[in-house]
Amino acid sequence: MVEIFVNNEDMKIELTKEEKLKLEQDHRSTRDMNIGDRIKAVLLKSEGWQDDAIAQALRIHVSTVRRYLDDYVSKQKLAPESGGSSGYLNAVQTEELIAHLMNQTYVTVQEICVYVDQQYGVKYSISGMTDWLHANRFSYKYPKQTPAKADPAKQEEFVQYYEELVASSPAQEPIFFGDSVHPTQATKVSCGWIRTGEEKLIGSTGSRTRMNICGALNLEDMSLISASYDTINTASIIEFLTKLRSNYAPEIKIHYIVDQAGYHTSAETRDFAEKNNIKLHYLPPYSPNLNPIERVWKVMNEKVRNNKYFATSLEFKRSIGDFLDVTWDKIANNLIDRINDNFTITKQAF
Repeated sequence: MVEIFVNNEDMKIELTKEEKLKLEQDHRSTRDMNIGDRIKAVLLKSEGWQDDAIAQALRIHVSTVRRYLDDYVSKQKLAPESGGSSGYLNAVQTEELIAHLMNQTYVTVQEICVYVDQQYGVKYSISGMTDWLHANRFSYKYPKQTPAKADPAKQEEFVQYYEELVASSPAQEPIFFGDSVHPTQATKVSCGWIRTGEEKLIGSTGSRTRMNICGALNLEDMSLISASYDTINTASIIEFLTKLRSNYAPEIKIHYIVDQAGYHTSAETRDFAEKNNIKLHYLPPYSPNLNPIERVWKVMNEKVRNNKYFATSLEFKRSIGDFLDVTWDKIANNLIDRINDNFTITKQAF
């Protein structure tokens, strides 16, 4: 028996023993999470739970709970087909749609409703499909960009190669990860804590000033060697390798891991490296995730460039230089959990 009151919060649901048993059986047998939540909401309400407590337990909004309860009270509705939609997806269709949505990213719920109607002849309302998406663990968020041409198998091979390199190299032979970066004076706007209702204005500049920096990171001691050049080409890479070489005795082999950019793989670069006891190791194509120095550049942006307006090119260059020459040595040891060789293999993009 259901008693109806004007205020939904005062709604009282009383179930007979048989009605409760039937609902519990329906809950165990259904594969539709939406229907399952509806049944649980009714059962919990019949046990004296308040709407906000039911919402907390089911991890849904309290307004959704009240709509579920009102549907049951007024129409004995426990499934989408009894209102708002022309029917509901069966178990096979549900699994197919889940697989489709994991491969195809839609911007609006309406687009998904159109697809479901065309594919299965089932019409969902916007709110109904939104509930379906939440019930099936979909949320509205930014996708994560990944290099489309990355090869997970080659990345796995490199990780194994790297681990063998670390295990077999004598302790005195340093292993560096190298890369070039090209920060610009242009304001790099990023997210930050801003008071609600307020606008945070950050100056911008039309300056095209940029720096071309070569860097080498040793994970063993978190040391960073860097230098700035007018441009990055074979000549500047050889000049940088000369600087790297000067930090160690000639008889000590240096291992240098870099991407396959032309200036890293040129005959001149390889010849210089071989003559100067520098062993070049190449990352697989499209694998910035396997180069820890990429995270150094990200920290550099966080500390120096993000939401920062530089009035002059001199101020910009000095700030970058201070990070590389001073700040890095102060913060490096606190970044070991973030900048390390616990590599994550890139997954194939959908």
